[in-house]
Amino acid sequence: GMQRYGGTWSGDVESGWEGLRASLALVLGLGLCGVPYSGPDVGGFGGSPSPELYLRWLQLGAYLPLFRTHSAIWAGRREPWEFGPEVAEHARGVLAERERLRPYLVSLAHLARRTGAPYVRPLWWGAPEDRVLRDCEDAFLLGDALLVAPVLECGADRRAVRLPRGRWYDTVTEVVYEGPGQVLLDAPPGRMPVLARAGSVVPVRGGDGSVVWEVWAPARGRTGGGVVIRDPGPGFEPGVVERYSVRWVGESVVVEDEAGEVVEGVVVRGL
Repeated sequence: GMQRYGGTWSGDVESGWEGLRASLALVLGLGLCGVPYSGPDVGGFGGSPSPELYLRWLQLGAYLPLFRTHSAIWAGRREPWEFGPEVAEHARGVLAERERLRPYLVSLAHLARRTGAPYVRPLWWGAPEDRVLRDCEDAFLLGDALLVAPVLECGADRRAVRLPRGRWYDTVTEVVYEGPGQVLLDAPPGRMPVLARAGSVVPVRGGDGSVVWEVWAPARGRTGGGVVIRDPGPGFEPGVVERYSVRWVGESVVVEDEAGEVVEGVVVRGL
């Protein structure tokens, strides 16, 4: 009956790399059990994480539904600046990206309430028959649009990422990768690999605070689309479901609403 309530944290995980890996497994498992809103204590509940471990935990936490730092009273503080200026600087970027993605997270929250689909999904979500993806437990899908590959090993500055079928873009470099398959991606301290599915529509917060459609170009000859539910504001209104389609028209990528009207002002990436 826990699914009826707002959410939960993942329990008092220890401040080690094993605890970091367990945090992802717990959130994935809770989502599949009907509890879509959860997250760990960033940095772990007990113990003292190293600056590297804390930063990697913060990077993962920023892409989970419940994002917070917390610890036992005897375990030391968990604010980013407590781990040195380099971690604090990287943390600014992590927090800014979390805020930029807030409209997307709001859409996922409404979709979870309406459909039961969790925010955080295993890589096999769209292809449960794929045995290779079913064995992959170190990455996840955030909704349908993003693939998040957290760094879960000490000292790692690169990591292998298993891709589901389709075209994927590195969200920083916009380099294209084709799935299914495995790729090796750079993961320096200030960066966690995140990929966007070709053809996806991601609502993000623009520089002026407005909601902007960030669209990742589909492969030539293919189409895409997405479902967006805007935040209706305070109260209990469910929000209006908006469906968009993405296609190539000549040399341009065009986004249309359900009525077939072209949506203006979108940001197309991956061209």
